Amino acid sequence: MSKVETQPAPARVAHAGLVLGLACAAQAVISLDMAIVAVALPSIQTDLGVGPGAVQWVMVAYGLLLGGFLLFGGRLVDQLGRRRIFVAGLTAFTVASLLAGTAQHAAVLIGARAVQGFGAALIAPAALSLLAVTFAEGQERNRAFGFFGAVGGVAASVGVVASGLLTAGPGWRWAFLINLPVGIAMIILALVFLPADRPGRRTARLDVAGATTVTGGLLLFVYALHHGSGHGWLSLSTLALFAASVALLIIFARIEARSPAPLVPPSTWRNRSLVITNLTAFLATCGFLAFIFTGSLLMQQVLGYSPLLAGLAWLATTATILPVAMIGGRLAGLVGVRTLLLVGLALFAAAALWLTRIPADGNFAIDLLPAFLAAGIGFGLCEPALQISALSGVSEEDTGLASGLIETMREVGGAAGVAVVATVLVAGGGLAGFHLAFAVIGGLIILAVITAVVGFTRRVR
Repeated sequence: MSKVETQPAPARVAHAGLVLGLACAAQAVISLDMAIVAVALPSIQTDLGVGPGAVQWVMVAYGLLLGGFLLFGGRLVDQLGRRRIFVAGLTAFTVASLLAGTAQHAAVLIGARAVQGFGAALIAPAALSLLAVTFAEGQERNRAFGFFGAVGGVAASVGVVASGLLTAGPGWRWAFLINLPVGIAMIILALVFLPADRPGRRTARLDVAGATTVTGGLLLFVYALHHGSGHGWLSLSTLALFAASVALLIIFARIEARSPAPLVPPSTWRNRSLVITNLTAFLATCGFLAFIFTGSLLMQQVLGYSPLLAGLAWLATTATILPVAMIGGRLAGLVGVRTLLLVGLALFAAAALWLTRIPADGNFAIDLLPAFLAAGIGFGLCEPALQISALSGVSEEDTGLASGLIETMREVGGAAGVAVVATVLVAGGGLAGFHLAFAVIGGLIILAVITAVVGFTRRVR
């Protein structure tokens, strides 16, 4: 991929602060809605009169569609325009939030959550692509990505706190209805202030066959992860789902090799930095979401914390991520992405391994706080480094694809991490299961360290 311009065009820097604000707000809403229903699930189950097998799909449907359609959404950004896809995604997400907040039946709620996930799959790559073409590559873009990464990391954890507050206050429906004023405001601001998409930027055609097979393959893969954690990894149904997913992805690869307008151009796989970044992002997010999931259960099921108190305990991590990510965006230009990643991942691995020794009567200040702070610092350094590296040297025409790739790896990685530790917790049982789960998380992060050490042969600034 060709190098993006070193200086942005004047039209792109107009309202740069507003573009950053819109992109960060969109990322916050997407991340927040992944976790905001977590504490509300028992209330939803009671109000709608459904069983636990159905209510879990309120969470799964969102992540399933988000992870499955991100790559397709990223290419649509390049094909049809950043502002157009950004607004389309916001519109779908906002309308679906209204349907979810007023749903009287579980099927309607689950369907609305699926549409929310699809809208988010359009918003995420469009937001990241907007930042990439608004801010010049280098220190200016690094600072923007630092803030963007910090907001996403904080929002994911704040969602747990917000879920408890809303459920205990106005009710679980406001976890969705709160998106309405925010979504409408962002749509208006985007239409007024974002530069119009240039005419004629659409290529010859969209690779429909490639988009269909890769989306189907990713959807089946994410679904298989959730299915396997509940029905067994070696069950016939789980193995069949994984086999179908692999088959579709192989067909996708063959289609791309022959397509005159491939969804993922072959040059993408020759960009070493992009490939290694996506693999590292997969492993890092796999560990981070698994860390939050396991830590939340540990506090409530072993240490006796209430849902609200467990959510507040995560402030030690979320309050650390924001300032550290801002500093990390600046440090990337000084020490390089590779160094920043290694330091961040090492701290994160130490946080997970620290919790492998927590006793059943663990003290917050001694046993939890050091790990939560180290995780916040580690993830705060990793987030901007990964986003900077993912878009380093990518041409303006391919920023949507690169953004879609990195977000896909993050979402699929998160689903994989949660599914793996859920299985470990069930197999291990009790406190020993939690110790084993944190050991597995530490192993995943160490694997990410090895990937970064071996893969990044030069410093990406």
